Amino acid sequence: MRGIESLNGRDSLDSNREGSRATLILTLTLCNVKKTELSKAAKVFEMFETQIHHFETRRVKTPKNSSDDLDIFVECEVHNPDVSILITALKRVAEDVKSNRQDKVPWFPRKIQDLDKCHHLITKYDPSLNHAHPGYADLEYKRRRAFFADLAFNYRIGDPLPRIEYTAQETATWREVYRNLRSLYPTHACTQYLDAFHQLEKYCGYQEDNIPQLQDVSRFLKERTGFQLRPAAGLLSARDFLASLAFRVFQSTQYIRHFSSPMHSLEPDCCHELLGHVPMLADKEFAQFSQDIGLASLGSSEAEIEKLATLYWFTVEFGLCKQNGSIKAYGAGLLSSYGELMYALSNKPEYKPFDPEVTAVYPYQDQAFQPVYFIAENLEDAKAKLQNYTTKIKKPFSLHYDPFTSSIEVMNTPQKVKKALCQTKEELKNLCLALENLS
Repeated sequence: MRGIESLNGRDSLDSNREGSRATLILTLTLCNVKKTELSKAAKVFEMFETQIHHFETRRVKTPKNSSDDLDIFVECEVHNPDVSILITALKRVAEDVKSNRQDKVPWFPRKIQDLDKCHHLITKYDPSLNHAHPGYADLEYKRRRAFFADLAFNYRIGDPLPRIEYTAQETATWREVYRNLRSLYPTHACTQYLDAFHQLEKYCGYQEDNIPQLQDVSRFLKERTGFQLRPAAGLLSARDFLASLAFRVFQSTQYIRHFSSPMHSLEPDCCHELLGHVPMLADKEFAQFSQDIGLASLGSSEAEIEKLATLYWFTVEFGLCKQNGSIKAYGAGLLSSYGELMYALSNKPEYKPFDPEVTAVYPYQDQAFQPVYFIAENLEDAKAKLQNYTTKIKKPFSLHYDPFTSSIEVMNTPQKVKKALCQTKEELKNLCLALENLS
């Protein structure tokens, strides 16, 4: 896969969970609360070496005993064998003890800094391991790739993106790819792509004799859709790659394909990222579509990740859409491949309407041209269908992305939901006022 691949057998422990420990959501009531009652409850948690992640108290709305009754909400972690004993012990010091044991959830990043951990690679196309890779026997190329990998692995969120001094040979490879693809874009690419591509040529150094720098491109995207780039060492696992999109971060390689095969690459490279992905990420509708897939992936099971990765493959990588009575390309895998872009818009492949339920389980081809492409009515329609699909993914929690802090909030208390609703209400109020001023 270009830029995304599943990773089976990966450690799937929650970031706050180790070994044979369970996460519990507890609610209980302490009656006629004094310091001694609180102390007794605290000692129960202490006795079982409970790790408390969230502790919340509020006055009981309709107290049974006195106005000093307190409802308590606790999110905690305890050793599996101690779960039932802990609940029994709490019932001795509190009333209405209720528990909800959360299902085991794969780790996922909660804040943008956590993306520093999302760099697990799929090595099946690595030039050092894959005999079919055109750079397999080229020691200089493999040394160059190791240089780029070190840059990516050492990068931390907030660092300046590495500026690369590309060699004459690397620039010549870029020139050939750029020149050939640019000749097809006016007739084969969607209007959103063309609008952004012209802006990138104007502001980000997109030209035949210059490979754009990630720092300049990232700044351009940030101003337009809030997306930003970070360096990637190669083909990432689907879980890590999609998780980054949830934060509007796109993991981009900086190396270029081997000079002996300029028109085809087994793996993602800077031609694929800069010519395929970046222009579409400058479109607000498409940027939201990409983030929606990322958000849906957080905490999802391996089976759901596989489906989301397949959806990504047939849309973000190889998607087609209708525009002005014609079929146009918006997928990065097409827009960075001269041969497949021509093939996809010929009369050779089969076309199917984009339906996430069907697309998510459809077999894909990562070694040759796709025999089938899915066509969206338009990007807005594709986004609406995707959002409807993701609401059906079963998780033991809901998530909310906070764009101000670039963090993910787990909506596991009424207070968190109310806070998010208040923020939304304020935004709606401002929009309503703006509409009134225009009328």
